[in-house]
Amino acid sequence: MTDDSVLLRTEGHTAYLTLNRPRAINALNHAMVNRIARALAAWEQDPAVATVVITGAGERGLCAGGDIRSIYEDARAGGTASAAFWSDEYRLNAHIARFSKPYVAVMDGIVMGGGVGVSAHGSVRVVTQRSRVAMPETGIGFVPDVGGTWLLSRAPGELGTHLALTGAAVGAGDALLCGLADHFVPADRLPALLADLATDGARDVMSRYARPAPEAELAAHRAWIDHCYAAGTVEEIVGRLFDCGEPAAKEAAETILVKSPVALKVTLAAMRRAAELGTLEHVLEQEYRVSCAALSTPDLVEGVRAQVIDKDRAPRWSPATLQEVTAGHVARFFAPGGGEEWTVGA
Repeated sequence: MTDDSVLLRTEGHTAYLTLNRPRAINALNHAMVNRIARALAAWEQDPAVATVVITGAGERGLCAGGDIRSIYEDARAGGTASAAFWSDEYRLNAHIARFSKPYVAVMDGIVMGGGVGVSAHGSVRVVTQRSRVAMPETGIGFVPDVGGTWLLSRAPGELGTHLALTGAAVGAGDALLCGLADHFVPADRLPALLADLATDGARDVMSRYARPAPEAELAAHRAWIDHCYAAGTVEEIVGRLFDCGEPAAKEAAETILVKSPVALKVTLAAMRRAAELGTLEHVLEQEYRVSCAALSTPDLVEGVRAQVIDKDRAPRWSPATLQEVTAGHVARFFAPGGGEEWTVGA
């Protein structure tokens, strides 16, 4: 049977890549990652291809993330399929970031988790009024990956920490403010933009279609965000959020407190470490270590069960509170694994 989960075509001097699982909001699986990687490798060497464009099929979004049902089953079984998937996915993210030709990511609709990985590392990132961009991993007992901690740790001030801990989805204005996108284009102009990319250079096309973005909602909250999230621990962050007197800060604190306590503390540590690491590749190597460690912890399975499998929205985290999560719990996520250490280039 032909796998049509990723559609490939060329028109003019542009190659078009369409994620094609619209019923799953184009969630990525391992076969899709490998197909994208092969296509990019070929197109990068093809002198007839000047630009690559990635879009998502359907009306709901570019990509809702990785196929977490598969990760759930693998984690329950103690398997290795997820580690193999992440290995190829993170190498793909690195390739996109260093791709030698314009890589135009149309981030229309939902763009979450792995969807951020195949778009926000690109050189030309387009958002629309329908865009909802997020790294929501703490809600399923996981930690932002696919280079998410690299991207968010480089957002202005503590905006990235806010998004990483809460998992909040942002619109076009905030995606631009946080450095996750470059251009705003009204959604009804996308068909014409995509058609023009076949014949004209990406820079010229964007200059014709880009419009002023909607207001960045987070800009008005920078004072309390930068103050509260600069704290040294998740507990202190939550305390500052409750104490600062802003309704939006109180809401953020309440949002954080329903996430996995372990995932929250590991995420904060990963963000702080990512800010000090010099390259995306080094951050991806850290994320791979963290992701693999998460497979053997209870919160990933429990989080996916509660949000996706049973949908009771009542995860039973272990440990259940931030206070119970020790430095040892966090440190094990960053400890080197047995055998040869994974690297992006290997």
